[in-house]
Amino acid sequence: MIKVSNAAKEHALKLIREENKPDGTFIRVGVEGGGCSGLMYNLLFDTEMKQGDQSFEDNGIKVVVDRKSFLYLIGTELDYTGGLNGKGFVFKNPNASRTCGCGESFSI
Repeated sequence: MIKVSNAAKEHALKLIREENKPDGTFIRVGVEGGGCSGLMYNLLFDTEMKQGDQSFEDNGIKVVVDRKSFLYLIGTELDYTGGLNGKGFVFKNPNASRTCGCGESFSI
């Protein structure tokens, strides 16, 4: 399961409204090779489920993860920060043994 913080929920709903996304829009989270630590997160809005997708709802937000990425993301929390070091969605992944300075890539 992937958790969604209150800050991530509020910002996701704001973006969905601002971008006029259709009803049923959810957050798709994935992992792909790349980044300075070997793996990087992929985050986007989507409306269509794919075969093998895992679907979760937390804090009123639907999150969908493909089967391959799910193994890397079990127990992760999606958060949002607007601090001085930049703003954006951040992943608090208990499975990551190392992350890069920007927080966009990790290794297991």
